[in-house]
Amino acid sequence: MYIGLISPAKDPMGHAISDYYKQGKAGKLRVFSSRFDEDEIPVTQLFRPFEEFPELEKTAIEMASGRILDVGAGSGCHSLALQAAGKEVCAIDISSLSVDIMKQQGIKDVRLVNLFDEQFTGPFDTILMLMNGSGIIGKLEHMPAFFRKMKLLLAPGGAVLMDSSDLRFLFEEEDGSYLIDLAGDYYGEIDFRMKYKQIEGEPFDWLYIDFMTLSLYASENGFKAQLIQEGEHYDYLVRLTPDLNPTSKSSNS
Repeated sequence: MYIGLISPAKDPMGHAISDYYKQGKAGKLRVFSSRFDEDEIPVTQLFRPFEEFPELEKTAIEMASGRILDVGAGSGCHSLALQAAGKEVCAIDISSLSVDIMKQQGIKDVRLVNLFDEQFTGPFDTILMLMNGSGIIGKLEHMPAFFRKMKLLLAPGGAVLMDSSDLRFLFEEEDGSYLIDLAGDYYGEIDFRMKYKQIEGEPFDWLYIDFMTLSLYASENGFKAQLIQEGEHYDYLVRLTPDLNPTSKSSNS
């Protein structure tokens, strides 16, 4: 699990965010993976207003309450929406370039910090992890550490609102069955690398996790997982809360 910050020299997304904010346009933010063909992240989407958020993100913004932590805030679009709604939000990111842009946009509480930094503490009533927010966990083996950190950051009665996607659709056969190698690595563990202009980022792990697997890990680590909403393409929004009755194994109540 990565616990550091990103150097500007290795921060393609940060430079793309900075260029777009300052110049109103940006080049291609290219994404590479050993599992997929080359892709591109439209930088304009990182600056979309609340009206253009996917429904899952709108729901999460509306549900967020109390003192809110926006994890991996990037350009700050979610934090800006929360502030516009009169909510208290702390935006964090590991990119100094992104943090500078969020400050310039008027987000009141912005911090350059890694979520898993031992020095970073709460409490927060809502922890918001959007745009496939489960990704920063990296791998399934990091789930226990993730839930330990959530327990440390959450205020009593607090909750994590996180979205993710189930990548099983990538393995769907013509007859509707799924051809997944159960003996291999979990199919939602993906390696990525980004490039923007001549700036190349370091490879990083990203976790897409299906709801059933997330529910099992939540239960094993003292949390309950509540399915809030499903999107149009195997994506979903989940609410994670500490299980005050750890003998209960219910994962969707």
